[in-house]
Amino acid sequence: MHLADATWTDVDDCDTDLALLPVGSTEQHGPHAPLGTDTLTATAVADAAAEAYDEEVVVAPAIPVGVAEEHRQFTGTLWVSPETFRDYVRETVQSLAHHGFDRVVVVNGHGGNVDALREVTGTISRHDDAYAVAFTWFESVGEHSSDMGHGGPLETAMLRHLAPELVQEDRLDEAREGAADGWGEWVSRVNLAHDSAEFSENGVVGDPAEGDTERGEELLTLATASLVKLLDAVAKRDVRRPDHR
Repeated sequence: MHLADATWTDVDDCDTDLALLPVGSTEQHGPHAPLGTDTLTATAVADAAAEAYDEEVVVAPAIPVGVAEEHRQFTGTLWVSPETFRDYVRETVQSLAHHGFDRVVVVNGHGGNVDALREVTGTISRHDDAYAVAFTWFESVGEHSSDMGHGGPLETAMLRHLAPELVQEDRLDEAREGAADGWGEWVSRVNLAHDSAEFSENGVVGDPAEGDTERGEELLTLATASLVKLLDAVAKRDVRRPDHR
C-alpha cells in the first residue's frame, strides 16, 4: 500500500507493522541523466519489493533531498546537512511508528546518504519505539556493485529500464568524454577530494554506455530479491533491545 495514494481509512485497515521509506537525492548525474535519478531508482526498488513480498507492506512517500553537497558545483543540485537529513528521516519513521508501522526499511539510492542512514537507524532502534535499518540498492546487486560509479553504467542501466525517456541518449558521448574512471583522488587510502567537481569534468564516474536496458532489468531483479529477503528478516526479527550488563 502506498500511503500517498491511499485514504486514511484504507491505511487504518492495513494489517502490517512493516514499512518501506525510499530516500534519494536531487543532484547532478552528468549531462545525460536527470537530477532525480537516486529518488527514482530507490522508489522503483521499494515498489517492486512491496509488490513481490508475500505479506502486506506500507510504502511511504520518498524523501527527495539528501546529503549531496559534494555535487554543489553542478547547477540544480540540492542538499541538506547530515544533521537535518537524519532528523527528517528519524521524525518520518517516528510518525510511521505512531500508526503501528514500527519496523521500517529505509530504501536508499544515494551514496552520500549511507553514513547518515547507518547512524540514524541505529539511533531509532536504540532510543525510539521503532526498529529501522537502511538498504542501499546498488550495494545489493552482486558483482555489479563494483561498477557503481556516478551517472555511470548502473544508474544509466536502471534509467534505461525504468524511464528511458529521461535518458538523453544524444549526450552519452559527452558524458563519457568528461567522466572520471573512479571516485576521488586517493593517496594512502585517503580520498583527497571532497567534491565530485575536483576529479570529474561533468560529474560522471564510469562509462554510462555500459549500462543497457537488459542490465537495468537484471539490476532491478537482483535489488528487489535482496530487499524482499531483508523485509522477511526484519518481519521475523526479535527487535527487543538486549538488557544492560
